[in-house]
This record gives sequence, C-alpha cells and structure tokens, in this order.
Amino acid sequence: MNNFLLRLFSSFFLIIITINVLFHGNLVFYFCIAIMCFFSFYEIYANVKQKILSFFLYILIFFIFSLIHLRGNDFNGFVRCLWVVSLVSFSDIGGYVFGKIIKGPKLSKISPNKTISGLVGSLLFSQISILIPIFLLNNFEINLTLILLQILICLLAIIGDIFFSYIKRINNIKDYSNLIPGHGGILDRIDGMIFGLIFYNLIINI
Repeated sequence: MNNFLLRLFSSFFLIIITINVLFHGNLVFYFCIAIMCFFSFYEIYANVKQKILSFFLYILIFFIFSLIHLRGNDFNGFVRCLWVVSLVSFSDIGGYVFGKIIKGPKLSKISPNKTISGLVGSLLFSQISILIPIFLLNNFEINLTLILLQILICLLAIIGDIFFSYIKRINNIKDYSNLIPGHGGILDRIDGMIFGLIFYNLIINI
C-alpha cells in the first residue's frame, strides 16, 4: 500500500481513538496512558544512547504528568487536551502540505524534510484548532493572547519534532519503532506534542 494512504488510514484511526480516550477520561484514559508510557519508555531504552537516556526519560515523564494534569476530571480538561492535540495535528498537516507543494529552502539540516514553506503552512493551519473551543465551550471569545499562544505552541511543536529527529539521527535510526503503520513508533507520533503540551501546562499553572 502507498505510504501516504497507509499514513492516512492510520491517522484516521488514531484520531478516533484519541478523541474517545480523551473524552471518557478516568480508567480508559489512565489505561491508555499506561500503554503509551510502556511503549515510549521501551522505544527510548531500545534506541537512545545511555549518556542522554536520563534526560530523555525526564522529558517524557514531564509530558505524561502535564497530560494527566491538563485532562483532569471535567469537560474543560477534555477541551484543553483536544485543543492542543488538534493544534499539533493541524500544524503537521499544514507543514506536510505546504512543504510538498511549495518546497523551497530547508528549515534545518537536522530534519531535511522540514522547509520554510512548511513552517508557514504549520503556523497557518494550526490556527484552525481555534474551532475546538469555539464549538465546544459556551460564551467562548477569541482574543489576541490565544492566537499568540497557538503560534507559540505550534513553534514548540516544530522544535520538538526537530529535536526528536536529531535524536534519531545521532542514534542512526529512521523510526523509534514500527508499532504504528506508516508513522513509526509512539514517539514518532507524539514528538511534536511533547514540548507544546508541557509548556501549555506550565502556562495554566502560572
């Protein structure tokens, strides 16, 4: 099967699973978090050099803690998590579409598939995520602070993607595993989400 179609089908099922897990919360949510932790830690242990292994594990722990804290036990927590997940997903789509169609100068040598046009596409498409709180929350109002926050989280997602690509490069691997058809491993799927979600959790606490 064409790799693009494989990624498309996998993405569709991942979206359905993610929305359901985030919506139900409680035991379903924690069970899936436990599974994600297990495979993520395995992918790190199996692929990452020992000298940066601890640093890598700390980042993942902060991410898991941030995700659990943001989800909480109420509907607002569901909307917060879904908003961040959607933002990163739309960022990925925008970067892929603009990068493939427009191409142009590379954004970084670390991740050769990243282009400046893809960066612009990511920033533009990520703004679509504003529709999540608009449709799901009552009396929600768009403001400049929220738009700037979306841009910042999008940039952090791109930095996270590049960082995890760099880790793969220095460890001479293409993907962290082949668990998800067309995408690689768990870390290949959540790499762009990690820094953005940790940052957003810090903002909420502050």
